[in-house]
Amino acid sequence: MAMIPEGYRDVLSKKSFAHVATVGRDGAPQVTPVWIDYDGTHVRFNTARGRVKDKNLQRNPKIALSIQDPDNPYRYLQIRGRVVEVTEKGADDHIDALAKKYTGQERYAHRRPGEVRITVKVLPEKIQSMG
Repeated sequence: MAMIPEGYRDVLSKKSFAHVATVGRDGAPQVTPVWIDYDGTHVRFNTARGRVKDKNLQRNPKIALSIQDPDNPYRYLQIRGRVVEVTEKGADDHIDALAKKYTGQERYAHRRPGEVRITVKVLPEKIQSMG
């Protein structure tokens, strides 16, 4: 496990988007911007069951995230690691907390009928920082 450098932990508490890279069935990379938070050990994001990220991570838990400081685009973190947990437990509350952080709204406004939310926990294994 790699630790997020103390001088960059603020990037994780800001409204910083992470670009999450996973590997598809054909070996091609797939990248999606996501909202994130940090629990002191894991970078966490939220998605829905059945989406491309979810399917890719079920096959291969290796992941990379690029997180740019919204206040200084030349300052960023690159995190490579692996997904250590995917859970539905508490995922609805988690997406609502992320919506509050990023939009100021109490609830995530883009839920779809029948959608099952999941929280993905990423354990950093290699970290690069810049800026």
